[in-house]
Amino acid sequence: MAPKFREGDVVVAFSGTWVSWVHTVVAYSAFIGALVTGLSLHYKKIVENEYYGYPQEWFPSVSATIGDRYPERSVFQFFIAMTSGPRFLLVFLWYILTARSNSNLPKVVAGVGVFRTLSCGGWTYVTSTDDHGWHDIFMISYLVATLPWTLGCLALSPHNTKAVKYRKIMAGSFFGTLVPLIYFFIQHKIHKVPGAYTIYAFFEWALILFDVGFDAVTALDFEGFELVVRDLNGSSRGKMKQVADDVLEKGYVHIESVRELKISSACRKDKPIGNVFGSGLLWTEALDAAADVYNGYVFWSMLTSLGLTVWYFPLWHMGISGYEVIVMCTVSPFLLVNASMRSLIIRNIRLVHFISLIGLLAFLVSTPEIRLFAVGLGVSTSCLAWTATWYAERSQVTRLESRVLAWSIGLIASATAKFACWTNNPIWPIMHAENGGWNKLGLVLAVLATWRSTKPLNLPRGGVDLADRPQTSSSLASLGLAGLLFGMHSLLSDSSTMILWVWEGFPVRGPIAANGVLTIAAMSGGVLLGVFYQELVTSWTSLLLVGVGAFILTNYHGWFGYMGALLLATYLMGIAKPLLSSAVLHGPMTFGIGFLVYNVMVLAHVWVVAYAFVPGGPLMREHTDWVMIATVLLLAAGVYALPKAAIGNKRRTSSLKNTFNRAASYYTYVLLLVQLTALAISYLRFPTNDYVPYHKDEKVITAGIWTIHFSLDNDMWSSERRVRDLIKEVEVDVIGLLESDLQRIIMGNRDTTQYLAEDLGMYVDYGPGPNKHTWGAALLSKFPIINSTHHLLPSPVGELAPAIHATLEAYGELVDVVVFHSGQDEDPEDRRLQSEYLARLMRESPRPLILLSYLVTKPGEGNYHTYVGEKSGMRDIDPSDWDRWCEYILYKGIRRSGYARVSRSTITDTELQVGKFVVGQPEGSNEQISESQVPEGLRFPSMFRGEGVRDHRYHVFDEGPRYFV
Repeated sequence: MAPKFREGDVVVAFSGTWVSWVHTVVAYSAFIGALVTGLSLHYKKIVENEYYGYPQEWFPSVSATIGDRYPERSVFQFFIAMTSGPRFLLVFLWYILTARSNSNLPKVVAGVGVFRTLSCGGWTYVTSTDDHGWHDIFMISYLVATLPWTLGCLALSPHNTKAVKYRKIMAGSFFGTLVPLIYFFIQHKIHKVPGAYTIYAFFEWALILFDVGFDAVTALDFEGFELVVRDLNGSSRGKMKQVADDVLEKGYVHIESVRELKISSACRKDKPIGNVFGSGLLWTEALDAAADVYNGYVFWSMLTSLGLTVWYFPLWHMGISGYEVIVMCTVSPFLLVNASMRSLIIRNIRLVHFISLIGLLAFLVSTPEIRLFAVGLGVSTSCLAWTATWYAERSQVTRLESRVLAWSIGLIASATAKFACWTNNPIWPIMHAENGGWNKLGLVLAVLATWRSTKPLNLPRGGVDLADRPQTSSSLASLGLAGLLFGMHSLLSDSSTMILWVWEGFPVRGPIAANGVLTIAAMSGGVLLGVFYQELVTSWTSLLLVGVGAFILTNYHGWFGYMGALLLATYLMGIAKPLLSSAVLHGPMTFGIGFLVYNVMVLAHVWVVAYAFVPGGPLMREHTDWVMIATVLLLAAGVYALPKAAIGNKRRTSSLKNTFNRAASYYTYVLLLVQLTALAISYLRFPTNDYVPYHKDEKVITAGIWTIHFSLDNDMWSSERRVRDLIKEVEVDVIGLLESDLQRIIMGNRDTTQYLAEDLGMYVDYGPGPNKHTWGAALLSKFPIINSTHHLLPSPVGELAPAIHATLEAYGELVDVVVFHSGQDEDPEDRRLQSEYLARLMRESPRPLILLSYLVTKPGEGNYHTYVGEKSGMRDIDPSDWDRWCEYILYKGIRRSGYARVSRSTITDTELQVGKFVVGQPEGSNEQISESQVPEGLRFPSMFRGEGVRDHRYHVFDEGPRYFV
């Protein structure tokens, strides 16, 4: 073997710091050069955005500066090309500096650095004009890779005090800048504040400065490097033969590290950065962690689908159906109380886990009843399998806590999957390929993960040592487990649940659905707190803080209310490991009771809104506050049981610390990957707010009302895509959706409006949140929503009646829209009071107004005269349409030009009603005209005439849609 180093003439030698300085200077030159060029040649063009130009906006953003204009783009691309060489060399030198034989983290960071460099080239040379999709992919990849690159470099930093100091300053400034950057972007994009984009631009430029500056700090670390090029064959002295002579000889160029003793001791590579990241990475253990987390994801996917499939039956029965008893299937851990049964299940734990996958196979069953039973069997077996696994591994502390960690991260993975799929879990039994499901892929991965994760358990007989047995009440541990399960399921199984709790309409004063990444980040932070700072999360101070968080979330709106939500998310995920570890030591009975109390909490959580349909319902009416108090008290009971129920003593915990930290590192990597995925999803889902109505030239508003039956069709499949298709094909600009609040356990913690708004390109007001105890009312609009107010109309006896009163900017004029769902037919006094409230609200509006409603009355009878006539100032869209009971469209101060009723197919139990209105014209008369007399842009689509499409057609009226003078 040739020697590693060979003698030869030194051709070139230079300090490693030059790599950093050249990279810094050339990178800054790319951005500054483009900025100077742009300001000189196209100033007013590059400061202009979709809403404002100069002088409201007076400084360009980075994207506008380096975008598609010549010669700015060419200047930028030229210098970025020059940056690539020093950039790759910088990444290589950083790897050489930090590499250790016992750790793969330097390799991971180096790989991220290379990937980040390549993705930078992607968004630089593939502009949004060339290919918008690929440009976004490269840009998102670069942004996502920045986080692990920054954190990885910080973790691997040599003991160079000055370098570490500046690296922390740059990293802290970079991430700190993101907060005002996002704030001013929202001010610009959503609130359309003049000048906000200019301020946003300054923060965007600051990110560039900090990003490049972070890598510039490597100049301090590379002082101990000298790059040497040696000529081993005398080529530089003309001794090499020419290529024409067909003689090729090898030459070797190598980089040699020259360090003085002082620098060597300062930059030593063998110092561990931390127990978690300092150990080597074994791919077998990494796969084990990934398999464990995926099994946790499958557990949460099946558990969150149970209430959803049960809900279908009382929904169609309009009351208790009997199928609700299946929610009790989660108490299967009671079976483990029997020693023989427990031994049988533990010995066959892999088989039990495989049986639980029946819950994923349920999507193959078309009959709703059988599908429900399959889901119930899967959930029951899964609860049994996870409890048995935890119990069997109770004497292996590291493995037990790793399982609990995987189970917790599984919930975050489930929330992230729902975040990506607009609140639907792609492996739920209500999903299939046609409506966005990934059931087959999910099942295959579940089989592989189960096979790898559920190896036969070879555990010693007996339990833990007597010294380790808990001395506190197992009942308290059960209550703590129940509070944990309920809190995680009801509040954290979807990233937008608590966002909708604090939503209060337009103008936007709090988080939106795309900010769900913050909820997921808080959950991830909670997991890490529970792993590394368990004493903190188990303290009574933390419990007091979570009580404060619950109070803030329940009673306040906007960003302040959301702060309470983030506190809850962090605490619930942090307390999971200690509470579950405590419950395991108390035995299987603890889990049986815990799941039983959890079921009681689920029912209470439903009773607060479904009080009109269930026995004893009025007792819990509108008492979400009671449910939140009970949740905190249950958690307190579990915390009280912790001091004596914790696994082992301090000596034992210390002896296991390094082992657990090594195991935890793999789960932390998985958690980081999930968090980065959520970050990318948030970027992709941020609203564009550049929506255009279907017939803007005719100044038409096509407005509709539809009761979507909680987005479950007649056959128990998720109906969002079918709803989307009909709204798009009917060309609806503004639509009111009723029975749209799905943010409860029994409805899967979903939100149909997110998918519809983003896919159809519409602004959305989600309506009164799930803590307002209604069945939901939502508004989607192609026109900007200037202001919206939520109303809960008088309902002394029956269910609450929600309403949204919104002001839209349509073709330069302000038009009001009201979406309203009246109370039940069984409560006439409620409906009378509601009609008077709404009539007064509509009469007092000084602008043109359209009512999209569910009134529960016959035309020309009873409360109809309160809604229509002098009391309200409203007109019926078609007074001659006598065949109505629920849905009505009323209007005033605007010309009604057309009216149509479109059949529902099997999507829901109610048709879609649509009206066309022309902005800026008087009301007109009730005289009808034929379609041939109507301009093309004012007509309804012809595709729904006759038999229509997919069982959607114009019905009720023989002539199809009706048109008016």
